[in-house]
Amino acid sequence: MSNAPLMPMATAAWLVENTTLTFKQIAEFCKLHEVEIQGIADGEVAKGIIAYNPIISGQLTREEIELSSKDENRPLKIKNMDIEISSETKKIKKYVPLSKRQDKPDSALWLIKHHSLLKDSQIAKLVGITKNSVVAIRNKSYWNFNNLNPKDPVAMNLFTQKELIQAIEKAERRIKKEKKEKEKAKHSVQNN
Repeated sequence: MSNAPLMPMATAAWLVENTTLTFKQIAEFCKLHEVEIQGIADGEVAKGIIAYNPIISGQLTREEIELSSKDENRPLKIKNMDIEISSETKKIKKYVPLSKRQDKPDSALWLIKHHSLLKDSQIAKLVGITKNSVVAIRNKSYWNFNNLNPKDPVAMNLFTQKELIQAIEKAERRIKKEKKEKEKAKHSVQNN
């Protein structure tokens, strides 16, 4: 496996999720079969493998990915074989298989119904969708709104109960602060 990236399956999962590279380019770079890359994209292969960002470890650069994204015949070139393994825990976007992607809007709807004090931006960050999608779901203008079924995102394993509690506590602190500011404004208007 000369010149293969560290953790080829995890690297392939990250490349599938975060780039527009062809399956062939990813397969050649990761020294895997093209069918395996197709399986990763469909969520049938590499279940439970956490996607690994090859940019963080210095194996690839954004520029290298962009060059190969523009030319599907250009193979990716590994940048560095002396890999830095950082002990810092960086939050890496979790790969969500195609079969599970519908769970994100369903989970956003669940959060809107059960935790209305959360801001749209908080819901978007927790679930991993855009703020515009959350706004559309809240306004019932989401393209697929009629097919949404509220699902508990913690049960769907999109994030932890601890993360949900932290987000709710943050929202409660924000609401308390806004209330105090309104009271202050009201009192200053009455005193003038």
